[in-house]
Amino acid sequence: MTAVTIERVVRETPDIYTLYFPAVAGARPGQYLMIWLPGVDEVPMSLSTIGDPSSITVRVVGDATRALSRLGKGDKVGLRGPFGNGYNIEGERPLLVGGGTGIASLAPLAEEMVAKGVKPTFLIGARSRDQLLFKDRLSRLLGPSLMVSTDDGSEGYHGYASNYAAELMAKTRFDHIYVCGPEIMAAKIWAEAERLGVPVQASLERLCKCAVGLCGSCAIGPYRVCRDGPVFDTARLREVAADFGRRRMDASGRMVRVDH
Repeated sequence: MTAVTIERVVRETPDIYTLYFPAVAGARPGQYLMIWLPGVDEVPMSLSTIGDPSSITVRVVGDATRALSRLGKGDKVGLRGPFGNGYNIEGERPLLVGGGTGIASLAPLAEEMVAKGVKPTFLIGARSRDQLLFKDRLSRLLGPSLMVSTDDGSEGYHGYASNYAAELMAKTRFDHIYVCGPEIMAAKIWAEAERLGVPVQASLERLCKCAVGLCGSCAIGPYRVCRDGPVFDTARLREVAADFGRRRMDASGRMVRVDH
């Protein structure tokens, strides 16, 4: 555990905040950190910026994220990581699909791709216009290769990102798909990619407590998301198809339906 000092906090949307802190050595796009707030909780957070500074991006959904959103410049948090496996850059015509705060995990990947001469198509989706994350950052990076969808039609494509992704996949011969966001969305995109024979890398979210594969809270099929993920490729997604987009363990260890 390392104590780091918050250097800057940016309010991205009405309920999403990005916290910047000194560089995390050795981090790769798709990896995550365990963020500790003494007396509150320790929670996993994907890296939304890799470099100096590094950052995490937080949506307020519970006690820990609410406490994180209230931090300011000069406050400290505990940090472990980076953990897990990240994305591997594959193909020459990739499609990235990020839903909600899942965009945060994919933004550093898009930046690394562009730095390496690969210019992806990036679809970002949200419930409404005021929930779109990193639109300006990604527009500067990608220009017309940035696509937007909103559930309510307030900006871009009117409908779910998974539906728009299927339409884009029907029109363009993408050779690799990257997805992070609500699991039902990710599962639908993976199913369509399977039908078309396009490989996928999907970042999965489960209840990560230890981050080293010991407690089993994040199990999916024979794997531990904290250690074997969070990024799963097509071969592993096939192995966990009975759970992916269908069921997960809650905090008590009981299997419940994936409902988001």
